[in-house]
Amino acid sequence: MKAGPKGQVKVAPLDFSALPEGRAGRRLAFIAEYLRVPKGVGAGELVQLRGFQVDIVETVFAPGIRTGLVSLPRANGKTALAAMLAVAELFVGDASAEVLVVASDQRQANITLRMAKRMIELNPELAERAQIYADRIVIPHNDSVLLPLPAEPGALHGFDPSLLIVDELHVVTEAVWEAVTSVSGKRPESLTLAISTPASSPDSVMWRLVEHGRFADDPAFALREFAAPDGCPTDDRQAWRTANPALACEHPFLAEDGLEAARRTLREPVFRQLRLGQWVTGVESWMPWGVWDTCKTERVIRPRERVVLAFDGSASGDSTALVGCTLDGHLWVEGLWENPGDPRWRVPREDVTRAVDIAFTKYDVAELACDPWGWRSEIEDWAKRHGERRVLEWNTAHGQRMAPATDRLYQAVVTNTVTHDGDPRMAAHIAHCVAKPTPMGDLVSKDKRGSPRKIDAAVAAIVAFDRAAWHQQRNRKRVRSFAS
Repeated sequence: MKAGPKGQVKVAPLDFSALPEGRAGRRLAFIAEYLRVPKGVGAGELVQLRGFQVDIVETVFAPGIRTGLVSLPRANGKTALAAMLAVAELFVGDASAEVLVVASDQRQANITLRMAKRMIELNPELAERAQIYADRIVIPHNDSVLLPLPAEPGALHGFDPSLLIVDELHVVTEAVWEAVTSVSGKRPESLTLAISTPASSPDSVMWRLVEHGRFADDPAFALREFAAPDGCPTDDRQAWRTANPALACEHPFLAEDGLEAARRTLREPVFRQLRLGQWVTGVESWMPWGVWDTCKTERVIRPRERVVLAFDGSASGDSTALVGCTLDGHLWVEGLWENPGDPRWRVPREDVTRAVDIAFTKYDVAELACDPWGWRSEIEDWAKRHGERRVLEWNTAHGQRMAPATDRLYQAVVTNTVTHDGDPRMAAHIAHCVAKPTPMGDLVSKDKRGSPRKIDAAVAAIVAFDRAAWHQQRNRKRVRSFAS
């Protein structure tokens, strides 16, 4: 192997035989004996891991653990701990250890690399046994290497990591996580360790993994969360300590006045997410965090039950939704056609038409409200087959009509007066919606133009619920008229 800037390593390997054999104990002992604080509080001194850091290491390096997730607010030493564990893996991990540090981009990944380099440089015994390059660290004695990599699927294949660290999982896409997990687990002992603040949306890899850790009985998965209690005031100093162990531990390295300064300058949802470790949505999100899930219920739609259908279609490669609503306000997904990621994919129009025909057979359809863009010929055909009075155009771009309908569903969700079937695809579309204020009221839109985060099922649900409410009110007026 070509030597690094220091030249060939000529000293004998260090003797680590006195260190514990257990995964966690071995790394904790190495860190305590060989590593020094690279910067900040106690810079240059031997590392003294706080109790919460020891707890994290013992949790994720417990026997049999293959995947570890640590949810922790900012400024609690996540990157420093990741760098310590990376250096420990190089020296006392498996032979030919391969340490990958994956972050949102190369610049972010290099932060952990630079911190690991500094830790090695501060200990002459380690420094003279390492070759430090601009883009990696190599330990020739045991053929170990540390590589920083960007969170790009193509950059993650072809490796055999003993330790794979994912920095800030909340910005990692599903494709990246699949690439990460596809290269891990090849060794008798290996660990994929994600350390991150919470994501800002339930439509994220991190939230899926948090739920897996909370509720699944998976002996190979470890979850450690640090967060303030839900609903706590943002100025609750005790809640700060609960969420930020670096503030509450012995020899704290986080200052209260720094948190207070952040509280005064950050938007509340951002402060809660980044500094209190809470799962929240931003102020631009349409629905409050978690409220949609509270409306989920199990209900079977009876054959020939009177319902309303709403259709929001795509002309080409986007998604297309057919959503139903009973007249008393239960929503479900009758059909959803989404692009699987193929640029050549087009909506299967024949399948959509077949689903519409089947729905008219199964239910007593009071109305099918259709957004006409790109589907006029099909809508005209549906009207001919199922009745022009029952198949209507409903332009979702008409703000004066859409804004009240949007508010109607919003109010029903937050007051828990609507139910739905819990379809995860519609939940994702609801979560993707951001509120766009207009003079007529809020409208829903994507987070940005051309975003791959689809909202078609949410739009169809808004229309279906609005039209079902209209038909329900009409029926009540008719009953009162007959009674008089």
